[in-house]
Amino acid sequence: MNEEKNKGIAALAYLIFFLPLIVCKEDEFAMYHANQGLLLLIFGFGISFILGLIPILGWILLIFFPIVTLVFFFIGIMNALKSEKKPLPLIGGITILK
Repeated sequence: MNEEKNKGIAALAYLIFFLPLIVCKEDEFAMYHANQGLLLLIFGFGISFILGLIPILGWILLIFFPIVTLVFFFIGIMNALKSEKKPLPLIGGITILK
């Protein structure tokens, strides 16, 4: 089972999304989690930027947003370590990397 072989790389993709692109580009499982890691990175920066532009309410939400990102981060790592290809909540259905 190829998922077992590269599940460590897939889990690390949430920290360093491009690692599977370098180490195991041909592995569909690792690339799936690289895509999820990239989505999480874009989501984190994008929403933080947008919330930073919104006075008061956005700034208040910006205090709690890292908790949401951290939860998504741990969900992704747990999915990778369990050899599952489950999309992250809200953002997981988008494909950037193939």
